[in-house]
Amino acid sequence: MATDPNKLQPIIVKKIKKGGHGVHGGAWKIAYADFVTAMMAFFLLMWLLGSTTEGDKKGLADYFSQPLKVSMMGGKGSGETSSVIQGGGKDLRSQVGQVANAPRIDSANPIEKKAALDAVKAEIAKQEAKKLDSLSEKISALIASNPKLSEFSSQIRIDVTPDGLQIQIVDDQRRPMFDSGSAVVKPYMREILREINGALLGVDNKIGLDGHTDRKPFGSGERGYSNWELSADRANASRRELLAAGLPDERLGRVMGLASSNLLEEDAPFGAINRRISILVMSREAEARLKGAALPPSSGKAGPAKP
Repeated sequence: MATDPNKLQPIIVKKIKKGGHGVHGGAWKIAYADFVTAMMAFFLLMWLLGSTTEGDKKGLADYFSQPLKVSMMGGKGSGETSSVIQGGGKDLRSQVGQVANAPRIDSANPIEKKAALDAVKAEIAKQEAKKLDSLSEKISALIASNPKLSEFSSQIRIDVTPDGLQIQIVDDQRRPMFDSGSAVVKPYMREILREINGALLGVDNKIGLDGHTDRKPFGSGERGYSNWELSADRANASRRELLAAGLPDERLGRVMGLASSNLLEEDAPFGAINRRISILVMSREAEARLKGAALPPSSGKAGPAKP
């Protein structure tokens, strides 16, 4: 049959539909790689936690809960030990370390028991002295590196005493800490107290504050407002400055006014150096005496600094 040349031929258009997920490309591969990396990190963390000793975990916990304490006292934290036992050795009840062949505290022999107690006390005292020595070095370095404190370095004395670390801020004829007969803290004395407080926050020992005067009679004499009241008021004024700088109130063990009963220089009873504020970072033994005795331990004259 012949075809009419004037008749139009139909145009056929073919459309190919692509898959519905083609637009994603390789994005799923990236997501899967991230998932695998996260799982690997998670299992690595679990492995580290499982292989870390309890001592190391405690050290890490102490660092993050009290970072200033670790940075001030040095070391890697209280968990820095090669043994999971707090005192080391084989006795799980030990807290402060063991001595080879040391007598047992629970021994029935009173002589052995006393020897064991003495050994424990000696170990505690040794660790305490080491901690206080380290704090003394930290505060000395702070004074040397701080422009505000270095200007008054001649008025700040640091000594290790039987009762603990004693920081004394002494008066100067040209730069007194308080006006004559006043308990109002001078501005630069306030700066000294607040800078020292930053170092005190790094330890948890109790703090003692003592106010001292020279032997020059004050006011209306013994029966009125005397050097006893003045020294106590100055110690309390210093306490308020430390609290304002952030020292917790429960850290304070005592605040006393000693007047001229404990002169720093006996040969110069009227000298400005006898007018001072003493800050005592108490040792554990001094804290125990403070709690168990009717009277607080005597501050005493500052002993020589460690060699």
